[in-house]
Amino acid sequence: MNCHNCGAPMTLFPDRGYFFCEHCGSFHFPEATGEGIRLLGEVDVDLQCPLCHQPLTAAALDDGYPAHYCRECKGLLLPRGAFRGAIQLRRARAAGPGIPPRPLDRAQLDRQISCPSCRRPMATHPYLGPGNAVIDTCSACELIWLDYGELTQLVEAPGRDRGVPLPEPHEAPSDADTGGDILQVRDGHVEINLSNLLGRLFG
Repeated sequence: MNCHNCGAPMTLFPDRGYFFCEHCGSFHFPEATGEGIRLLGEVDVDLQCPLCHQPLTAAALDDGYPAHYCRECKGLLLPRGAFRGAIQLRRARAAGPGIPPRPLDRAQLDRQISCPSCRRPMATHPYLGPGNAVIDTCSACELIWLDYGELTQLVEAPGRDRGVPLPEPHEAPSDADTGGDILQVRDGHVEINLSNLLGRLFG
């Protein structure tokens, strides 16, 4: 998009959810929808809504999870990893016991929609987590489509994970932490690296 102040092209910072004009230093903070989705303003003509066939708008959730949003029907297209991360984060930040979900509408299982990316049919099935929602997935493109309200339905469903902080990410242990620099397996036999062992003991 172009800067509202000087007209120069703006740079998108998707992880932070805003645009910045390097020419005049202006910022643009995209509008938010009712489900806390920030619209980044850029329309992707190559991705069309599977329901109303309108071009999807680039969007972001929470801590920068990428998505595409339909301004017409308010549906949401998410990469599988972003879907999982956004649900886990929102449920971890949720308060209270949650709202009991409505019964699963099995009539929704009969619909057929096409993937906005590859145009092949998406698989329509119940979400296996809390919420009794029917979602659409494309295993080839690793994409998930949510109708309007389904994101909130999944987040607000009761469950023991609601309000439980996510664990802090940990770095993978190094060889020095696990002893992998001392014990080594070669040809099916465990060998001891004597120089590394002495270095750990006396160095």
